[in-house]
Amino acid sequence: MRKTNKVIITSATTGAMHMPVMSPYLPITPEQIIADSVGAAEAGAAIVHLHARDAETGCPVTDPAVYGQYLPAIKQQSDVIINITTGQPAIRRKPDGGFDVKTAWADVLDERLAAPKQFEPEITSFNMGPMNAANWMLGMRYELDKLSDWERLFVLSTKDLTMQNTFASMERIAKELGQERGVVFEYECFDIGHLYSLKMLETMGWVKPPYFIQSVFGFLGGIGTGMRHVHHFKDTADELFGDDYIWSCLAAGKSQIPTITQGALLGSSVRVGLEDSLWYGKGQLAKSSGEQVGRIRRILEELGLEIATPDEARAMLGTKGANNVKF
Repeated sequence: MRKTNKVIITSATTGAMHMPVMSPYLPITPEQIIADSVGAAEAGAAIVHLHARDAETGCPVTDPAVYGQYLPAIKQQSDVIINITTGQPAIRRKPDGGFDVKTAWADVLDERLAAPKQFEPEITSFNMGPMNAANWMLGMRYELDKLSDWERLFVLSTKDLTMQNTFASMERIAKELGQERGVVFEYECFDIGHLYSLKMLETMGWVKPPYFIQSVFGFLGGIGTGMRHVHHFKDTADELFGDDYIWSCLAAGKSQIPTITQGALLGSSVRVGLEDSLWYGKGQLAKSSGEQVGRIRRILEELGLEIATPDEARAMLGTKGANNVKF
């Protein structure tokens, strides 16, 4: 792992897996996404990671026009690094007003890449392989007749949906975003095998170091939480990449703060936000991603760790800078 003097805090604003029924604080509208992102930046986040939502229903969407409603405003109101997803799931609104689910994410790769290619951000996420994400279990605690149309479809259909990221699709992402548009990647690794996939991409010459590796813990279908898993991720990444990577950790739900604090003590940066966890504490919903940013910042500073500013994170990650994006 590359040694860094400061911790980069990323805030993931809204994501695509949590449903509005789960929390009244989940950002959905452009105004809410702007406020949550800017608030997280003010609390200490150097990066905000963004998905898009239909403002009326809260359904995840990939439409660049939706991103265009808030990307410029976030940039104008903060100096935070903006990271756009390339992994939006395949639930989408049809022209007739209903909803559809594609059974393979590769089928909608053009849609997944539309906004990143148009806006050319400093960073995008880059999933390092397939995973049987058990998203459907998130909704099993709710009565189906109390869910909205898309939430019901989400719960019922994603039991048969694999998060697909083939090597063909990864080659396209590496070429069309990294090589052609100068985008730096947040390599999201949901399991140990995903680190080996990244090594294969390096071997093929599709990507090159330094790598910003995001270890993802506690998502159903991926690696669990716990200190042994955190150590295993770091040990494997060290073996594969030496000091050619900058490490970051995120964790789902109630495991968010304990797990990423353990990672930070081993030298990692951290990610929080309402995409990853809806909670601030036991039985207490977080009212914003900024609340979580503020909490992890206080913990890290009490441990003697310094927090990176956006410009310091830009230097650490080698991004092209805010003046070279297209929004």
